[in-house]
Amino acid sequence: MVVPYTHEPFTDYTAEENKQLMLEALKKVEADLGKEYPLVIGGERIMTEDKIVSVNPSNKEEVIGYVSKANTELAEKAMKIADETFQTYWRSTDAKFRADILFRAAAIIRRRKHEFNAHLAKEAGKPWKEADGETAEAIDFLEYYGRQMLKLKDGMPVNSRPIEHNRFDYIPLGVGLVISPWNFSFAIMAGTAVAAMVTGNTVLLKPASVTPVIAYKFMEVLEEAGMPKGVINYIPGPGAEVGDYLVNHPRTRFISFTGSRDVGLNIFEKAAKIQEGQIWLKRTILEMGGKDTIVVDKEADLELAAESIVHSAFGFSGQKCSACSRAVIHEEVYDQVKDRVVELTKELTIGDPADNNYMGPVIDQASYDKIMKYIEIGKEEGELLVGGTGDDSKGWFVNPTVFADLDPKARIMQEEIFGPVVALAKAKDFTEAIEIANNTEYGLTGAVITNNREHLEQARRDFHVGNLYFNRGCTAAIVGYQPFGGFNMSGTDSKAGGPDYLIQHMQGKTTSEML
Repeated sequence: MVVPYTHEPFTDYTAEENKQLMLEALKKVEADLGKEYPLVIGGERIMTEDKIVSVNPSNKEEVIGYVSKANTELAEKAMKIADETFQTYWRSTDAKFRADILFRAAAIIRRRKHEFNAHLAKEAGKPWKEADGETAEAIDFLEYYGRQMLKLKDGMPVNSRPIEHNRFDYIPLGVGLVISPWNFSFAIMAGTAVAAMVTGNTVLLKPASVTPVIAYKFMEVLEEAGMPKGVINYIPGPGAEVGDYLVNHPRTRFISFTGSRDVGLNIFEKAAKIQEGQIWLKRTILEMGGKDTIVVDKEADLELAAESIVHSAFGFSGQKCSACSRAVIHEEVYDQVKDRVVELTKELTIGDPADNNYMGPVIDQASYDKIMKYIEIGKEEGELLVGGTGDDSKGWFVNPTVFADLDPKARIMQEEIFGPVVALAKAKDFTEAIEIANNTEYGLTGAVITNNREHLEQARRDFHVGNLYFNRGCTAAIVGYQPFGGFNMSGTDSKAGGPDYLIQHMQGKTTSEML
C-alpha cells in the first residue's frame, strides 16, 4: 500500500524558536566556508586541480567552496560507469528498493531543513522564506516521485483474451544526463536527478556551475539513504565542454535540462543528431523559461492584484522562470493598481538574505550586467516608477524596479530579463488583455485577477500557458498540486511534479503470451 502524502509544511520564521534554529544553521554552514569538494564518479571521490569557485552572491569575497571541475576525460569515465551500472544492475532493481532511497533521503533532509535553507541563503542568495520553500519542494519531489514509482511499477492494465495474456510494463531508458539550474539549485536539481534514478536509469548529474556545493550536499544525503555507487554520478563542469560532450555522446539515452531558452534549443538541436554507434533517438525533457503575465480585470480585488504582482515579480529577485515580469491591467483600474504596486514595492527590504531581508542579490556579475542593461532599455521604452538602480560593489544587488505605460511589443515586455523588473501595460478590455498576455514566444505561467466568472472561463480556454492561476500570483507551484511546465518556447511541457512526469524517463513494453 502506498502511504498518502500531502506536502511538506513551510517554516514560520517569525517564530523565535525557528529563527534561532536558522541562525544556528547559518553558523554551521559558515564554519564550512572555503572547503574543497570532489567529483563523485562510481562512488569514488576524485579531486581535480582545476576548480569551480562558488561564491556568496551577497558577498563575492566570501568563497562557499572550491569544487572539482570535470573535463571530457572524466565525463567519459562517468559515462562508462553509469552505462555499466545500468546494464548490469540498476535497471533490474525492484522499484520499491529505489523508492525507499527517496523516502529515506526525504527524511534526512527534513531533519536538516534549516541547514539546507542556510546553504541556499549562502550559495544561491535565497531569503529565508524562499529557501525554506525550496527545501520543502525538494522533499516533496522525493516523496511524490517515490510514490508515483510504486504506482507505475506494475505497468498499466491492457485487455487480454481467452487465447492470450497481455501485459504493458514500463522499463527504464538508460543513462540520463541531468543539467540542473542555479535558481532552484536544490529543488529542481534533486527532483530531476531522482526522477531519472527512481525510474531505473543511471544519472550523470551536472549542476549549475555557480551553485555546485548544494548538489554535493545532496549527493551525501543520497549515499546516506543507501543509494548504490554509480547510480548518480556528480560531475560539475563547463557546459561548453562537459555538457556538450555528453549531450552528443552516443550512449546518452536522454537529457533532462532546466535553464535558458538558448541553451535548451542548443541541446534540443544537438540531441536530434544521430552519432556514430547510436541506436536510439535521444529523448529530451526541457524547461526553458518564460515571460509571465498577470492580467488584472476591472472586476477584481485590486489589493490582491497589487500584492500578487509585487510578490510574483520580486520574490527571489525575480529569478524564477515563473516570475511575473509583465502585468496587463484593465484601463479603468490601471492607475489604482499601478500606484499600489509602487507603494508595496517601496516597502520591500533588500540586502544579505542571511539577515532575513525580503530580497537578496542576483546570482552573479553576468546576471547583474544583463539586468542593468534591460533597465536602461526600459527607461527608453516606458516610465520608470521605482527602482532602476543597483550596487555590485560587495554583492550583486538590483533594486526592485517597476516600469509603466509599456507598449505590448516593447523589448522589456517580450524578452526574459530574469531579474527584479516588472513592466505594466494597459488593456482596453479583458479580451485585449488576454491577447497581450499571449503575445510572446513563451507560455509558462500566468495569472488572472478577477471576480468575473465568465472571464475566468475565457482565460481557462484562451490564456495559453502551462500553469494558469486564478486570483493569486503566478509563482510557487506545489509538487503534486500544480504540475509544472510550459508551452511554446518554455519547453517540452514535461510537467514536473505531475502524474505523467516519471513516464517520460521510461518506455512502454508490451508482452503477449499465447495461451
